[in-house]
Amino acid sequence: ASIKASVLSEVERYLEIEDFVGAESANWSRPQGSPYRVDEFADAELAATRLRAAWSLGSDPIPDLTEFLEERGIKVIPLKLGERVSGLMCVARRSEGADVPIVIVNQEDTGERQRFTLAHELAHHVLQAPEGAKGEKLAHRFASAFLMPAEIFWREVGKHREQISLGELLELKALFKTSIQAITYRLKDLQIISEPLFKKLFDHFEEQGWRKPPYPEPGAIPPERPERFRRLCFRAVAEGAVSESKAAELLGVSVRQLDRMLDQPV
Repeated sequence: ASIKASVLSEVERYLEIEDFVGAESANWSRPQGSPYRVDEFADAELAATRLRAAWSLGSDPIPDLTEFLEERGIKVIPLKLGERVSGLMCVARRSEGADVPIVIVNQEDTGERQRFTLAHELAHHVLQAPEGAKGEKLAHRFASAFLMPAEIFWREVGKHREQISLGELLELKALFKTSIQAITYRLKDLQIISEPLFKKLFDHFEEQGWRKPPYPEPGAIPPERPERFRRLCFRAVAEGAVSESKAAELLGVSVRQLDRMLDQPV
């Protein structure tokens, strides 16, 4: 109930400012061909490829996934969810206009975990998949393929490896902005490394304490911050679409604080 109330408040303010400035990305437009039907892991891989094609993404890593999704009409809301919940998805129904897809991420997670959560919850918005544990595994595979396309993965690490160092995994983490553990799973899924090597690596991760909250891997990626709502508020003030007091109300700050944000940014 607490999460629902927080989400409704955030979304209502967001939709209000989008209406004031007439934002083109205010409405969610389903990617071409979606929802993609997936029943097997190969389907999830194909769905990730089709979505990247529909959004003209190519195969390169996505620098800021939060900003990218928000520009396509998906609202990203960071909230405190506790250490056992990474995120969830929902849809806000409107009496007028299209429904609003929402992804909620745990604001206390590292950036790499938040990005994987975003991609996983995106899967639930664009896939037609079985429910339950199988559906969650398929969403995981989709997220992995969406964030780390096979084409660039093979280009960076090759198609078969007998060994891989922690240093190389850290470099891949910086490139893809995903966790070392997600990268290692991707190496196994693409059959780049063997099952025994995969197990050896995960045994090491377990020994280092990286497998449990707060998942303290080295090379933590800073969390991505949803900036679009604040940017739209600044734009609305500059264009005279709203008063400073209204913008301050929407942002949850005083008018004096808003003036500082506009004139003396950190």
